[in-house]
Amino acid sequence: MQSFTNTVNGRQVHSASSFESRNPATGEAIGLVPRSTRQEVAAAVAAAKAAQPAWAALPDETRRELLHKVADVIKENADYLSQWVTREQGKPLGGVGPGNVPGSRFELWGCETWTRVPASLELPVEVAFEDNSRRDEVHRRPFGVVAAIAPWNWPLLIAIWQMIPSLRAGNTVVLKPSEYTSICSLELVRLIAQVLPAGVLNTVSGDGEVGAALVDNPAVDKIMFTGSGATGAKIAATAARHLTPTTMELGGNDAAIVLDDADPKQIAIGLFWGAFINMGQTCAAIKRLYVPESRHDAIVAELKVLAEGMPMGDGMQAETVVGPIQNAMQFRKVTELVEQARQGGATIVCGGEAPQGPGNFYPLTLVTDIADGASLVDQEQFGPVLPIIKYRSVDDAVRSANGLDVGLGASVWSPDVQKAKSVAARLQAGTVWINQHGMVHPMVPFGGSKKSGWGVEFGAEGLKAVTQPQVISIPK
Repeated sequence: MQSFTNTVNGRQVHSASSFESRNPATGEAIGLVPRSTRQEVAAAVAAAKAAQPAWAALPDETRRELLHKVADVIKENADYLSQWVTREQGKPLGGVGPGNVPGSRFELWGCETWTRVPASLELPVEVAFEDNSRRDEVHRRPFGVVAAIAPWNWPLLIAIWQMIPSLRAGNTVVLKPSEYTSICSLELVRLIAQVLPAGVLNTVSGDGEVGAALVDNPAVDKIMFTGSGATGAKIAATAARHLTPTTMELGGNDAAIVLDDADPKQIAIGLFWGAFINMGQTCAAIKRLYVPESRHDAIVAELKVLAEGMPMGDGMQAETVVGPIQNAMQFRKVTELVEQARQGGATIVCGGEAPQGPGNFYPLTLVTDIADGASLVDQEQFGPVLPIIKYRSVDDAVRSANGLDVGLGASVWSPDVQKAKSVAARLQAGTVWINQHGMVHPMVPFGGSKKSGWGVEFGAEGLKAVTQPQVISIPK
């Protein structure tokens, strides 16, 4: 079985111990991942710390050119990396670009795109104030060393979201990938680090103890984390001890509200992929669907046809459209939530029973006759299950959508865009989409409200978030 390595100071580094990474579609072990020690974590941070001044001192145009070379490497190795994503994360290979099945090839297309956009952005000096007596300029300076902790659902794309803007702004990075999807992440960094100066981009790998050692290192100057609220709270507590700034994307339980003038046939495919992209294992996916009584049965019928017609299987097979749940822990959570709903009197419209055989496969599942207060509605299921809740008035739907303590995304569905906008303005979420859901863009700020986290990524605002302002005040 192949053993993989971390990248530290431009070298490939093994550890004394390792652990197996497994294919969620088959259960087979597919490679050995190094288990970083606390000393190895410290060495990675030290390498990043030593490399940072020279990296930041490069002309801005030079860093941007190097990041375009990184994008070239991603493009050249997209097929290789997408196969590792499918084998390790489970999503199908799918197509390339936003109009195709959103699988691993789509993820690698996104990695290239989200690398080229920050590399193309200007980070100009801003004049905050000027009169006859003074001129005050705002310059953007890097933090230093950024610790990036990426999740298992979009392992490469979210890592790119964390790493590339940080590098663009003159920071150096230590990436800690999820222990469930380490190989694809370590291979991505191994490849792209070859066109960067040694120490600028480094990795460590292992379980939560490795992540804890990384964020507890006092030489880390900024933490970027995407993951669960429980882990985010632990990281925030550690960061507070060191007064380390953080950007947190802690997931959500996104609500979609269908208005009573929506056409079920026209919106069904958008609702379907809004909920079931990546088997529902997406932070900004529809997790609760609120529909008016007059549209309920028709929408359920349309979604049922789509759910039952999507081929499920090993993502390496060309005909596969949806794959497995990534890990056994998440599989158990999804199964338990559906069983609780069933025991509580909900109707399982389709799915709801895991097939026999290897792999973490769970069918696309629609659940009706369920309401706020049920665990499947109130907890983020993060899997291929969608509760569909009837509402009587838009006020009731808005109240339900806002009733939880998270607010990453939400959506409103109606042919009347102005009417939809008026409802959207009432929703407590970082992003509210109209007649679409989860459609992030590299130029549009993205972040959560309430307990879905703080800070933003993407675009000019995301680039500023990995810098600290310095005011230079000049008398005249």
